[in-house]
Amino acid sequence: MLDRRACDAQPAAVIRTTTSSPGTVLAFDFGTRWTGVAVGEHESGIAHPLTVIESRTAAGRLAAIAPLIGTWRPTHLVVGLPLTLSGGEHRLAGAVRRFGADLGERFALPVVFVDERLTSAEANDTLRASGRSGRAHKHLVHPVAAQHILHDYFGRRETQ
Repeated sequence: MLDRRACDAQPAAVIRTTTSSPGTVLAFDFGTRWTGVAVGEHESGIAHPLTVIESRTAAGRLAAIAPLIGTWRPTHLVVGLPLTLSGGEHRLAGAVRRFGADLGERFALPVVFVDERLTSAEANDTLRASGRSGRAHKHLVHPVAAQHILHDYFGRRETQ
C-alpha cells in the first residue's frame, strides 16, 4: 500500500479548518467526469463511501449534490485538492478550487480543502483487498477515494 505521508510536507494553505462543530461532513473526490462522494461524522471520525456523480459540467455536479446536502445536512464540506508528490499543485487544482468555491456559494457551507495525494491509489488498494478491483468496479474508486480524503481530514483534526 502506498503511504502519502512519506511524500514531502504539504503547503500550509491546503487545509483551512473553518469549523469544529460536531455533525455530518460530506467529502468530494473531484473529477472532470466522475466525482466521488463520502459521508462521515465528526464524533466517530468514521467515513463511508456514498456515491459517484457522473457529470462533465459544474451545473450537473451541483444539481446531483443538492439532494445529498438535503438528505445528510452536513455542517461543512471537504474537497480533495490534487497536489504533486513534491507538494506543488496538480494541473486540476484550479478546477478543484472552482468546484469548492461553487459548493460554498451554492450551499452556503464552509469548504475545507485537504491534500488528496495518492488517494486514488489507496482506493484501488482498498478495493483490491476487498476483492472488488478491475474494470467492473472502476466506478467505486472515486467514492472510496473520497472516503480516504475524509479519513485524512478527521485524522488531521485530531492532531491539530
